Amino acid sequence: MPNEVSLLKPLGYQRKSSCGYCKSTTGSSAYYMSCDNLRLDHYQELMDRGWRRSGSLYYKPDLLHSCCPQYTIRYLKAADFKPGRESRRAINKWNDFVIGLEYKRKAAMLCPRSREQKRRTRDRFDLLSAVHQAESNNIKRPFDRKTGQPIEPAHKFEVNLEGDSFTKEKYDVFLKYQLQIHKDPASRWKEQAFTRFLCKGLDRKILKINGKTLKLGSYHQCYRLDGKLVAVGVLDLLPHAVSSVYLFYDPEYQDWDLGKISALREIALALEGHYEYYYMGYYIHSCIKMRYKARFSPSYLLDPESFEWNLFDDNNRRELDKRKYVSLSRDRKYGVAHEESNDSAASSTELSVFDDEQDLEFDEAPSDEEDAEIPEGSLFDYNIPGVLSKDEVQRLDLDHWRLLVRNAFIELEDLRGWEDWTIDNPGSIKGIAAELIAATGPNLLQNSALDLF
Repeated sequence: MPNEVSLLKPLGYQRKSSCGYCKSTTGSSAYYMSCDNLRLDHYQELMDRGWRRSGSLYYKPDLLHSCCPQYTIRYLKAADFKPGRESRRAINKWNDFVIGLEYKRKAAMLCPRSREQKRRTRDRFDLLSAVHQAESNNIKRPFDRKTGQPIEPAHKFEVNLEGDSFTKEKYDVFLKYQLQIHKDPASRWKEQAFTRFLCKGLDRKILKINGKTLKLGSYHQCYRLDGKLVAVGVLDLLPHAVSSVYLFYDPEYQDWDLGKISALREIALALEGHYEYYYMGYYIHSCIKMRYKARFSPSYLLDPESFEWNLFDDNNRRELDKRKYVSLSRDRKYGVAHEESNDSAASSTELSVFDDEQDLEFDEAPSDEEDAEIPEGSLFDYNIPGVLSKDEVQRLDLDHWRLLVRNAFIELEDLRGWEDWTIDNPGSIKGIAAELIAATGPNLLQNSALDLF
């Protein structure tokens, strides 16, 4: 990636009058930008500052001024993952369904296991063995002496990692999922919208990093049962992480806990592919159906102000039960009493918990509806957690940041009027550049350029 340059197109700070999660009219707020060629290390940096992507649209939610604060959640080390009872039950139930009772009965007779093998299976759950157990290529097929034929499982189950390209097969499953599970109107999800949302991700490549060969970029993990596509996990493979973007599945299989099963497989992918961390997108505490994410242990929430990873323990849960917005670093600095008395947006008299009929286990796509409001004033006026202050940006070297003009790069200081503009003027190129770097963080000054025209 040494010669790659991310071309960043700032879209600015927006407030929306409706929320895609709780459906309230309180609304949500975020800073947006787009980029068709974002470097993989840049996206890793952005995720660790609270950003996510939807296709080539990137956004950083304003947790302080949103009805449903979205906290980035990850598992500190994929190797430290401890599957809970619900996860073990989900994968075992699926494996039993795929293999079938008849196969299990015959296999037990033809290939009996020793007492020691049975004891190990009973006493210790092995994640990698469990997620691959029912795959067609891993099924043993001993010959049945009566028929002279190999025994076969009840179903043929296959999982393949492929590029995030559009196919009609994927689109048909996605459309059924959105219409039946999320109750979306069909008019919202034409083929072009699906392609923009889930088929235009990060560029794919294979690189050797720290002696490890890694597959990087955006992929679709496709689950097929008896040759039929039943689910697709959309993934970003980054230098240090596997990031879950979205999951959609055939509603016919909604009773099989495919969310838990796909998460287990993605953690296994992180382990086998030598990716250090596993990210599950955003966690919204007020959404009951998202709380399963915190049951994958040990899980960590990103502090929206210090960008530290805090163990999501009982103490953290209690704070989120009381307040919509929680920053443990702010609490340590100012104290909780100061927070509650001086920042009404950060505290909440009563947390509104919702659990509607939709399956909200996975992050919603940002709405395409024309309900966005662009507030007046500068980004520095809005007190957004995790955004650099005006003073912090003034200490950065914006002068030598590059701007793409007619397929050539120039430095910002070469623009006529650059010295006269101020960074808190959102109508000037200096103000636009300052707001973008305030939201992304200073590291994106390297190997990037503004794309404004």
